[in-house]
Amino acid sequence: VQLQASGGGLVQAGGSLSLSCVASAAIFNVGPLGWYLQAPGKQRDLVAQIFSSGNTWYADSVKGRFTISRDIAKNTVYLQMNSLEPDDTGVYYCNAYDVMRRSDFWGQGTQVTVSS
Repeated sequence: VQLQASGGGLVQAGGSLSLSCVASAAIFNVGPLGWYLQAPGKQRDLVAQIFSSGNTWYADSVKGRFTISRDIAKNTVYLQMNSLEPDDTGVYYCNAYDVMRRSDFWGQGTQVTVSS
């Protein structure tokens, strides 16, 4: 397994969850690392991304609430989710994009459910 995500669960609206994704050493540095959300019945959308430079990008829907970070020594990328809303419900996938090969690596997904 090259990407192993964990940390999902059930939380009430307004609560917090933290997701973690451990990457194999071979792919941790291939390019940007990100978290995608696939809400029920919807496509998989990028919500946060961290680049090799350390710069980050967030979808408008999560700005100010979610924080993506990484621990290079642990080959791990994190997603801290605060002020969760019911619309944040879905399966979260961690992703590594191989810039050279223009290909994606995906974790297995972790379920986040936010109750109203």
